[in-house]
Amino acid sequence: MSADAPILELRRIVKTYGTEQNPVEVLRGIDLSVLAGEYVAIVGPSGSGKSTLLNILGALDRPTAGQYLLAGEDVASFDDRKLSLVRNTRIGFVFQSFHLISHLTVLENVQLPLFYARLPRAERVERCKQLLEHVGLGHRASHIPAELSGGERQRAAIARALSNEPAMLLADEPTGNLDTKTSEEIMGLLAKLHDQGSTIVMITHDTEIAAAAPRRVMLRDGLIESDDGTPELHVAGTARAAS
Repeated sequence: MSADAPILELRRIVKTYGTEQNPVEVLRGIDLSVLAGEYVAIVGPSGSGKSTLLNILGALDRPTAGQYLLAGEDVASFDDRKLSLVRNTRIGFVFQSFHLISHLTVLENVQLPLFYARLPRAERVERCKQLLEHVGLGHRASHIPAELSGGERQRAAIARALSNEPAMLLADEPTGNLDTKTSEEIMGLLAKLHDQGSTIVMITHDTEIAAAAPRRVMLRDGLIESDDGTPELHVAGTARAAS
């Protein structure tokens, strides 16, 4: 993959459910490119196709037609085993409901993706301790999720998402279960990660939350209705350097 190639590229993505006689076309030809280091919010109302697009971006489902290239690989053509490998190594998931394992400590939760990578234990622990410090949660490493606030749980989930050094952070309504103040803190953390070079794709119905992203893509009725900027202007540092 060349240095200026998109980290993520969707080419005429179509997703159809139902039967051949009664098809329901949820995505109707999505074209989207995201460069390494971009922070993009995909926003749209209920029924716009956001959840379906999220599942395809997260390698949780395949499109009916079209190509999905992630870091130069045609994910849409992969079998179940290779899709699982992509989910575990190339994508960092941040969910609305955190999805932390209740009986594990924060440090153990953050380490989970690295078990698949077969990283030596000492290296795994050290990397995850540094990530917890990075997201402001180093002092809570030995606690279990029930002992954390909502914002702390989401910080732990973000640290876990970063542990495998993924090509992309995929955030699904990352502030959906948080109060306003905590939401602002989490959005500030995502902005910081973007400034440091992380590629972030956020799915949300909330236009105020979407406004925090430098680039916003509006989805409606299975089509991209608007895209408020070209990719190269929204890579971390690029816009500032050009100004």
